[in-house]
Amino acid sequence: MKKTISCLLAAVIFSVALGCCGTRTDNIDDQNSGEVTGDATNSDNTDGASDEYSVNEGEGETSMNKEPDRNIKVSLEEHSVFNDTNEDGYGEFQGFGTSLCWWANRLGYSEKLTDAAAKAFFNKDEGLGMCIGRYNVGGGDNVAEDGKVFTAENVDIDVPHKTHIKRSDSVVPGYAVDVTKIDTSEHDISYYEENFDRAFEDCGYAWNYNWDADVNQMNVLKAALREAGDEFIAEAFSNSPPYFMTVSGCTSGGFNPSEDNLREDSIEAFGAYMADVIEHWKNEGVVNYQSVSPMNEPTTSYWECYSPKQEGCHISSGDMQSEVLVALKDELDEKGIDIIISGTDETSIDSAIQAYNALSDDAKSVVSRIDTHSYTGSERKQLRKLAESEGKNLWMSEVDGDFVAGKNAGEMASGLGLSKWLKTDMNELLPAAWILWDAVDVHIDETNPYDWHTRDHCFGDLDLEGGNSLWGIAIGDHNEEELILTKKYYALGQYTRYIRPGYCILAGDNFTVCAYDPNDKKLVIVATSNANKDERWEFELTGFKSIGENVTAIRTSGTLADGENWADVTGDAAISVNSENMSFSADIKSQSITTFIVDGVD
Repeated sequence: MKKTISCLLAAVIFSVALGCCGTRTDNIDDQNSGEVTGDATNSDNTDGASDEYSVNEGEGETSMNKEPDRNIKVSLEEHSVFNDTNEDGYGEFQGFGTSLCWWANRLGYSEKLTDAAAKAFFNKDEGLGMCIGRYNVGGGDNVAEDGKVFTAENVDIDVPHKTHIKRSDSVVPGYAVDVTKIDTSEHDISYYEENFDRAFEDCGYAWNYNWDADVNQMNVLKAALREAGDEFIAEAFSNSPPYFMTVSGCTSGGFNPSEDNLREDSIEAFGAYMADVIEHWKNEGVVNYQSVSPMNEPTTSYWECYSPKQEGCHISSGDMQSEVLVALKDELDEKGIDIIISGTDETSIDSAIQAYNALSDDAKSVVSRIDTHSYTGSERKQLRKLAESEGKNLWMSEVDGDFVAGKNAGEMASGLGLSKWLKTDMNELLPAAWILWDAVDVHIDETNPYDWHTRDHCFGDLDLEGGNSLWGIAIGDHNEEELILTKKYYALGQYTRYIRPGYCILAGDNFTVCAYDPNDKKLVIVATSNANKDERWEFELTGFKSIGENVTAIRTSGTLADGENWADVTGDAAISVNSENMSFSADIKSQSITTFIVDGVD
């Protein structure tokens, strides 16, 4: 048996109270699992540090008086301007978050797993302190085990097609039930309007709503609201409209994944469906969604009917995307709902630029915020400049991957890899939010054919101690009803716990992400070292007027069983403050992530 098993089980498991442990999924399909490209998926040592440990051993030299190995400049010169609500020139960060799709749908049946996940991800004292949750409004498919297999030539939307999704978590229920084809030769349209919750003659269908359909995801959303409190921001988003509004009759995509699968005659009906869901949960007093994003990676060409992965829908940039956004706005206005409409959640940074520029003027006026994923593309700074020039807010609304970084970094490889990706997004986009994809992408369940059946099998396949990584930051063990946290979880916490809503994101470098709290005069620096040796770093605060004497250091490094997880190492980092030179220096442990909180910075 691999050493992985003993070390992981030696760590404390998070059930209802918080603890630690770790793991990874073999290539369980994610909507973007094939997209992560470039150096994010490969082990690296980009810091340029020597793999060999060597220092100048001058007589009597200590780490506090030796020449620094690295000089880091932290400046106010370039900073985020997004979400500047008080118009002081500093953009206000809204927070870190996660999509609830699909882990909430998978865990929400269990009160124990629901509470554990909500505390681990959204509690700011005991967990990550995330404050954004993206709720997936499911389209809902029309499937049966003995269903038909249709082609583009013989689609019958009213007849179930074969069950096809082969994940345990991604079959997200839709709210539409009693779906009935409108036949005005048999009944006047008023009949359908009076006997159904919704009826659209152009779309050709009437339907009712079952508000208990998505109880699992709603259980998690409610728990997240309790844990995050007033800071919580909820966004509703759609992967696909309901099956009866699609060309193929399938919410996984079209027969040709490069062609639109939302029918032209159903754009208004789709807007009504999304608006109805938002209105219902508002009226029930459950959640006031701050924003809604009606399309997810719409211009990609991998949403294909009968896919084993998930719901998805191609919606072309330009006219159709514009029509969707305007139709949704009209439906929300009719209900008197004031909500941010965001778009268009493209998978690529570069595609986000193209898609926004292709919108009609009416659609651009509807969009208050650009949501982008960062799986591919490189034009982050260009997208930021576009959002600034257009007066739009900017979120990085989804990314994840089996990232690794560092050389022979073991369990820290996954955390260092995530940190590298996050640094690039934060420093170049300077977004008002950064949101992880599926927080629990790995599941252990002996009763489900699509999950690992045992921990031994799961941990052995993942081999995180060997330097592998995983999608997600935690594992759901349904056999034991336990949430297992990974080293990647603790790495992310080095950011989420200390860069809080209201802080301003500063442009950092390849080694740091920095944020400033102008109200409390506090500076946060998250420093990542991929080097194979301990180093001494100096941080120069340029453009600030004063620095306090108190610098706190929190660090994650090593293994889950024997390493550091959000450890306070203030007394061990040999921190030296030079207030005259507006700088401080500290020891940086090899292959670690250290968060410095500097008080009295003005």
